[in-house]
Amino acid sequence: MLLDNIKNPKIASIRESYGKALVKYGAENEKIVVLDADVSNSTLTKYFNDAYPERFFNVGIAEAGMIDTAAGLALEGYIPFVNAFASLICYRALEQIRTCVSYTKANVKIIAGYAGVSDYKDGSTHHSLFDISVMRAMPNMAVLVSADAIETEKMVKIAADYDGPVYLRLSRADMPVLFTADHEVLPGKGVILRPGHDITFICSGTLLHRALLAAESLADEGISARVLEIHTIKPLDSDIVLKCAAETGAFITIEENNIIGGLFSAISELLILSNIGIPVEPLGIKDCYSCTAPDVDSLLDFMGFDMESILKAAKRVLNIKSGRIRQNKK
Repeated sequence: MLLDNIKNPKIASIRESYGKALVKYGAENEKIVVLDADVSNSTLTKYFNDAYPERFFNVGIAEAGMIDTAAGLALEGYIPFVNAFASLICYRALEQIRTCVSYTKANVKIIAGYAGVSDYKDGSTHHSLFDISVMRAMPNMAVLVSADAIETEKMVKIAADYDGPVYLRLSRADMPVLFTADHEVLPGKGVILRPGHDITFICSGTLLHRALLAAESLADEGISARVLEIHTIKPLDSDIVLKCAAETGAFITIEENNIIGGLFSAISELLILSNIGIPVEPLGIKDCYSCTAPDVDSLLDFMGFDMESILKAAKRVLNIKSGRIRQNKK
């Protein structure tokens, strides 16, 4: 499942994996059609266009119209994959996604490329900092976030087979490969990637590599950190989250999204509704906009995802947990 060499993994393109997966599963299912908002050289849906030009539609820079077209194709029994940058498809076409896809439960797959701050050089207008929050609030919408190239390929298959709207978030950046080819991705099911009993890192997306490295660093200090991947933000795997809460008693959520409305909110809401009180520290976009950077790693560091910040957050949560344990013993 998880590769052994986490400290020095190979790097692979998530969008390359996505483009090739479209071709692969397009061969298996002739109902799959692909729409693109004139960015196929970036999203790499051009591979599908080369293989199946009769099932590829470039609608131009018209994300809202693309969603409406996809909804019509879905009504005719096709499985449309619509593609654009996350910062554009989520916000420009929001009304159409709500009315024509979410409300009607249309079988449309919304593929949000260049997500988070992965389009580092183009600044805040091209960064999707709260798209997970928006899409998670949409009734009937499944929300998936890929961590690496291996998961990306498997999530294309999941999206194609899922009966209903799907929002799949993909990074532009070339990222560490974390998983073996036999890694199993089940929709709505979290995965414990590293055991631990002191604290749980709950992570989604490409920040998973940093969470795993932080857990290894804490182990050198005698702290046992569990790592739970939540690749499906909605529907959330409540059972595995509550299991980790009972067994470790402290959480850190790590997400490349605003801390309002995303993974942290989903976890906190579950704990409150389950009447479980444990310390939870959010590591995410701190309700702000981003900036331009020379590369994605330096931008992530600047946004608070550097190793020092992750480790400090872990120790803050552990201090709160220890204080509560001491208080309960009195």
